[in-house]
Amino acid sequence: MFARPLLPAWLFFMAGALHAAETQVAVAANFAEPVRAIAQVLHKTTGHTLKITLGSTGRLYAQIRNGAPFDVLLAADTRAPEQLEADGLAQPGSRFTYATGKLVLWSANAAKVDGQGAVLKGDGFRKLAIANPKTAPYGAASVEAIDKLGLTAALTPKLVQGESIGQTYNFAVTGNAEIAFVAMSQVLEGGRLKGGSMWVVPQNLYAPIRQDAVLLKTGANNEAAKALMKLLQSPDIKTLIRSYGYDL
Repeated sequence: MFARPLLPAWLFFMAGALHAAETQVAVAANFAEPVRAIAQVLHKTTGHTLKITLGSTGRLYAQIRNGAPFDVLLAADTRAPEQLEADGLAQPGSRFTYATGKLVLWSANAAKVDGQGAVLKGDGFRKLAIANPKTAPYGAASVEAIDKLGLTAALTPKLVQGESIGQTYNFAVTGNAEIAFVAMSQVLEGGRLKGGSMWVVPQNLYAPIRQDAVLLKTGANNEAAKALMKLLQSPDIKTLIRSYGYDL
């Protein structure tokens, strides 16, 4: 009786690749760096590919309502995914919290932002960038923090708004605003500040930024979308998400 020959490892990879799928994912801009890392893990382990669209949660929600062919939404809040469930556009029971975000005050200038956020009370800057509070949860958190600090009247003339937290961060990077309220995930790399200076806004100054993922009806039969939802709940990916400054 002849022994069955072992198949080369590359044949198993090819077999997996034949079943690989692509999924279109709408992602809140604060989660840009983590989702790119997660996409690499997903591709290496399953062969599946993510097609990522970044934006403010409010704008992504509107696009989904208007028929954009997304399979998954990774929001920066809980309201948009909950509303999509109520609208009948999301798979019931698929929603879960994948991260809880943290707000920071950041400057590209390493000497600009002090550890207590006292810079906000001085005259050492002309422009403060925040995300649009109507469409971006981090923008709403910024407005709430400013109000609780009693600085609304003083800071309102200095505010510039980005459509998303991604654009807000770019305002600070390019110098169009000396300081900006951004997501901690945007300024960390490997758990450390990439550059510049920051103040971690105390969490009693804004409501928790709980970020929910939801599988949309359009992705109900998409294997890549379902694999992503499962991967987001795995211990290794949770560790990766924490390394960007999120709580879980």
